[in-house]
Amino acid sequence: MGTIEHSVRKEREGSIRIAERLSEIILGGQDGLVNVLGVILGVAAASQDQRIILAAGLAATFAESISMAAVAYTSRLADLDYYRAQMRQERREIHETPDLERAEIHNIFSDWGFEGELLERAVDQVTQHEAAWIDIMMAHELEIQPVDRSGLVRTAILVGVSAIIGSLIPLAPFFFLAVGPAIALSLVVSAVALYMVGAFKARVTVGSPRRSGAQMALIGIVSALAGFAIGALFSVAG
Repeated sequence: MGTIEHSVRKEREGSIRIAERLSEIILGGQDGLVNVLGVILGVAAASQDQRIILAAGLAATFAESISMAAVAYTSRLADLDYYRAQMRQERREIHETPDLERAEIHNIFSDWGFEGELLERAVDQVTQHEAAWIDIMMAHELEIQPVDRSGLVRTAILVGVSAIIGSLIPLAPFFFLAVGPAIALSLVVSAVALYMVGAFKARVTVGSPRRSGAQMALIGIVSALAGFAIGALFSVAG
């Protein structure tokens, strides 16, 4: 029985980690791509100087990636602190109001379909082991998952690297083409990249790949075009 439980827990933890990694890659890549695209389109609309466009794009790329990595680290650290605080609270409540906490386990198992003698045995078994008791309360009463402290740096690096890669997608055409064609190609490759990311996300999670891809591409391009509009406004004013 212990082997089966261990296997199930490992499989669940593996699925959670994959979902978290996918979320981190999409977060960094999409944010880097859209922000840098908006910056370079705005600069390109205000100035046709390719060196200025590249300088602005590269500055935005690395500033964005460092910022995203730092935010990913601090937000995950905040999640860890919150989880630990809630765990301490649950442990204190188990010791101070065990009957109330036992009733909550009873309600959780009852909602799962347990009843009669089986329900009482399950509640008795769980409440005899404090660690299991707290795990169930954290996951099914508070609905929060544990945060792996050892993965904080890895998360920051993954988000930061994804942001750099995403940022370089719209910037790359400006290394090889004149400003006019580079703007057009940058918009096309950015839209395609956003569509592919959205479609991939839907395939590995839920939803329609076409709809998810189209939504991500549309939101990203519209957001980036706001930068172009601002740049054009300043260009006209100049």
